[in-house]
Amino acid sequence: MINWVGFIPAALLISLIPGANQLLGLSNAVRHGTAYALAGIGGRLAAFVVLIGLVVAGLGAILATSATALTVIKWVGVVYLAWIGFSSLRRARRAPAAISTVSPSDTGQRLRPLIVNEFVVGISNPKALLLFAALLPQFTGGPADDADKQLVLLGVAYLAIEFVVGLGYIGIGSGIGAIGISARTHRRIDLGSGLCFLGLAGLLAVDDVT
Repeated sequence: MINWVGFIPAALLISLIPGANQLLGLSNAVRHGTAYALAGIGGRLAAFVVLIGLVVAGLGAILATSATALTVIKWVGVVYLAWIGFSSLRRARRAPAAISTVSPSDTGQRLRPLIVNEFVVGISNPKALLLFAALLPQFTGGPADDADKQLVLLGVAYLAIEFVVGLGYIGIGSGIGAIGISARTHRRIDLGSGLCFLGLAGLLAVDDVT
């Protein structure tokens, strides 16, 4: 009884809209390559699994109607996005020689921050919680006893769509990185990414998520 015909286009459109996570995946692909950006997507999907789990458990609706909870989540997201933005700007100020790709010797040390960044950006976005709490139930139907199962199926489908779209953003970023861009271009990318993240932090700060 799931309305797949309505859900798939809606989920695809929502996932395609450039947001903080997609921008992060693109930036990771440019700087570190496909494998590292894919690991970052894993952190993002883990965050979405948590949010979808809250919706299935019925906690999503409670949090979505709690002004205090949404405000706390919002400002955590604002601070973290701003931190990522300032970190990108700080990298852009470095000398060109200081900007380098990931070396095999510190794979674990470089991989962990990418996963953590994607996870925190995803989990601290109140709009993502509101999205899952409001979007998924709209496409369920039939007996009430099947609602939880349908929400799980819809959540899994959204994760698959998010992964495919994320691969597209990573493909673009990897293509840019594979060209062998100069250190100056790397600095410009860091500068542009930093400004975008600060802009997203500002938009979230002034947005009334309640």
